[in-house]
Amino acid sequence: MEKPESVTNNDWKLLKVKYSNLKKIIKKIEQKYPVQYLIGHVDFFGYKINVNKNVLIPRFETETLVEKTIDYIKKLKLEKASLLELGTGSGCISIVLKKEIEDLNISTLDISKKALRVARKNAKLNKADITFINNDIFKFNPVNKYDILISNPPYITDKDETDYSIKYEPKLAIFAKDDGLEYYKHILSTCDKYLNKKNLIAFEIGDKQGNKLSKLAKKHFPNAKISLEKDLCDRDRFLFIINE
Repeated sequence: MEKPESVTNNDWKLLKVKYSNLKKIIKKIEQKYPVQYLIGHVDFFGYKINVNKNVLIPRFETETLVEKTIDYIKKLKLEKASLLELGTGSGCISIVLKKEIEDLNISTLDISKKALRVARKNAKLNKADITFINNDIFKFNPVNKYDILISNPPYITDKDETDYSIKYEPKLAIFAKDDGLEYYKHILSTCDKYLNKKNLIAFEIGDKQGNKLSKLAKKHFPNAKISLEKDLCDRDRFLFIINE
């Protein structure tokens, strides 16, 4: 059976080990079904993260978000801080942060019970001690205070051009209203209630949302240092808000 051009040699090896009927698998690949779902896991920051149709497939951009956040945590001496992730999906962000900075006290939230099932299994697989919360970002009212907030929320609108393969991923984790800004607006307007005075906020954002979100961040945190940063393709992709 010949390897499809869109599949890497390594992924093809994994598929051949996992499936006896490759003809059926090739048909799915031709229909743009994500190879990551067929394999069942991805490598994220050097850690094995299981994925299925209930969670968003981790992207390279999110690896950069994690890398930059780790740098900020160390720079701000927040290695023993409490961290809240909003919208965890597969759990990849929180798992890597916990593995790379073991003294972090991490809680992470998702509205999807099915996504949290995957995230808990991934945490167990990677021996990462994380507290998982099943709740809606728009209804969540934290009792505890946190030093770090991180989120890669849905930010794509139905008008944006997207890769065909995302039609197989959970829409709840991808699309947002209000020009893709609804989650950021809610988080920025409420998070001061559950963040300590000294805090770090880290977002992955859409590449055309940087200016609007920078202004919004400045409105809610006028004394903060706000840093709009680029991904490896030189596109605005990350927003960091530092309150010292």
